Amino acid sequence: MTTTAALIKRIRSEVGDFGSPFVDTFLGGDELSSYDLSEIGVANATVTVTAGTPPVGVLLVPGTDYVLDVGEGRIVLINPAYAPLHHGQSLRVEGRSQGLFSDADLTMYITDALNQHTYGRTITTRYRDEHGFIRYDNQPITLASLPAVEEPLVAYLAAINVLWTMATDASTDPDIATAEGTNVHRAQVYQQLMQHIGTATTGLTGRYNQLCEQLNVGLNRIEMFTLRRVSKTTGRLVPLFKEREYDDTALPQRLLPPVDGEEYADESGIPSPWLPGVWG
Repeated sequence: MTTTAALIKRIRSEVGDFGSPFVDTFLGGDELSSYDLSEIGVANATVTVTAGTPPVGVLLVPGTDYVLDVGEGRIVLINPAYAPLHHGQSLRVEGRSQGLFSDADLTMYITDALNQHTYGRTITTRYRDEHGFIRYDNQPITLASLPAVEEPLVAYLAAINVLWTMATDASTDPDIATAEGTNVHRAQVYQQLMQHIGTATTGLTGRYNQLCEQLNVGLNRIEMFTLRRVSKTTGRLVPLFKEREYDDTALPQRLLPPVDGEEYADESGIPSPWLPGVWG
């Protein structure tokens, strides 16, 4: 059984988005209550104000003493005892940045990847109900029931989607050429990202597809369907029922496979005759 935290750790390893620790120290001057940190996307921080002789550190409480802007990497002191930061006081902020993507962002990518990778698949469990009859229960695959061999595949697919987001951002960066002869080929970042994403047989996409083919999972897996039959007497589709085990005592379950061709439906509204050639 995998967890979201384990997949986030694997995805950060795949895309190289680990974040970095930081320690910032600010000296008071009875002027500022807001300070920009050296990192953005701050995951967590420990904030301490030191003052007095000898110096004594006071651990600040988030929401009461300060407000932390996670995305911008800015801390705002709101307690009048420290806002603004007085002479002789020093503010120390220690924490770690999340990198380009926050844990909430990567959780969204994991949800999308899991839905795509396990689309149309369920896990069937066999049990005996309170009346002693054998029943079968079909539940969609979740992270808790995802087979261990497929955990890397969900991480790969989520990493591919993350790289596509990075490539979309890099695609808007133009090359820079100055009069002094300095040339910055910023489009090369986009090209490298697209090469790493790859095609159906190359890059990270090819790596994902190859493993999916070996396990017959994912959106491109081989599936077996039952063809619909049309009654020769009524011209209507013959109903289909889900196949059951020999000891399954549940009621038959009706199947409704999709029928293509609705774009050719007659929208004229003219009724058809009961017997062809009689009228109409």
